[in-house]
Amino acid sequence: MLLNNEEGVKNNMKRLLDLVISIPLLLVFTPLMVLICLLIHFQMGSPVFFKQKRPGLNGKPFYLYKFRTMSHATDAQGMLLSDEERLTAFGVILRKYSLDELPQLINVVKGQMSIVGPRPLLMEYLELYTTEQAKRHNVKPGITGWAQVNGRNDVTWEYKFKCDIWYIENHNFLLDLKIIYMTIFEVSKAQGINMEGQSTTEYFNGKN
Repeated sequence: MLLNNEEGVKNNMKRLLDLVISIPLLLVFTPLMVLICLLIHFQMGSPVFFKQKRPGLNGKPFYLYKFRTMSHATDAQGMLLSDEERLTAFGVILRKYSLDELPQLINVVKGQMSIVGPRPLLMEYLELYTTEQAKRHNVKPGITGWAQVNGRNDVTWEYKFKCDIWYIENHNFLLDLKIIYMTIFEVSKAQGINMEGQSTTEYFNGKN
């Protein structure tokens, strides 16, 4: 019972931190988000948002929102070009400074995500996880996390999962504050956004 109470207090503190940060940030960044929407619309048309189903707490699916960074360009057969070919110059800037992630503040306010937690990956990865890796869904996914402040996308899947599991086993209010501070520093450096030779990061196949 005591452990349950401690976990409940921890979750309540985490939710309070999420709201205290996400709501003011949404208000502050609304003008910038409107400008980004307009620029994406004029450059690439609609939609301006990228929406995709991702696994949340306990693997429950939700729709994650990002600003769109890639065009819908196709080849002669009507097939979409590679991500690297469709990534626009403006999209590169958005990703470089993590501005494409701003709409996820809405996911946080709705309670689908947290400011800090393991990044929500693809639904098809669920069946590829080991029992240990699947623990990353024991908490809400986050906009930033321990793996992101220790390499962003420029690290291996094995290392990312180790970071995720370490966070889940050690997360607390002060650690979340530390990760938020480290995130600001990492974003300002604009490094580790892509793995070498990839437009973002390599696809997880359960072996890499």
